[in-house]
Amino acid sequence: MRNKRKLLIEQLDQKLQPFYESRKTLVPERGWTNTIRTTLNMTMAQLGTNLNITRQGVKRIEESEANGSITLNSLKDVAKAMDLKLVYALVPKNGTINDLIQLKAEKLAQKIVLRTNQNMKLENQGIGDEKIAITIKELANEIKREMRKSLWD
Repeated sequence: MRNKRKLLIEQLDQKLQPFYESRKTLVPERGWTNTIRTTLNMTMAQLGTNLNITRQGVKRIEESEANGSITLNSLKDVAKAMDLKLVYALVPKNGTINDLIQLKAEKLAQKIVLRTNQNMKLENQGIGDEKIAITIKELANEIKREMRKSLWD
């Protein structure tokens, strides 16, 4: 099961690889629809004709994209109307999916080990910083290997 999970993570990272560069891309303030439409020197009326909606409908679409309330279906329709293709992906803010899992595992392991060590200190049984670091690393590797659901709590 572990090998299957590892393979799934590797395959997902490969699929997302082309999108990782897109993290650097800033979304235009007025949205992609407005930016591309104006760059193409296309009027709202022309785009509206292609979408079978009014100029006001195009304005609402552009506003909803700019404020983040547009649907994917609407964006897909707009892209088709401008002979474009909507490309959609969810990518980690930093690194890869594997890196994200590692980071979450390390945070969870640190929380568990430090909480346990605090209880042990109360009983004069605490461990040193070096041993804590080793224990966190070992527990993080175990958590990652098992892909515990608590990773996402």
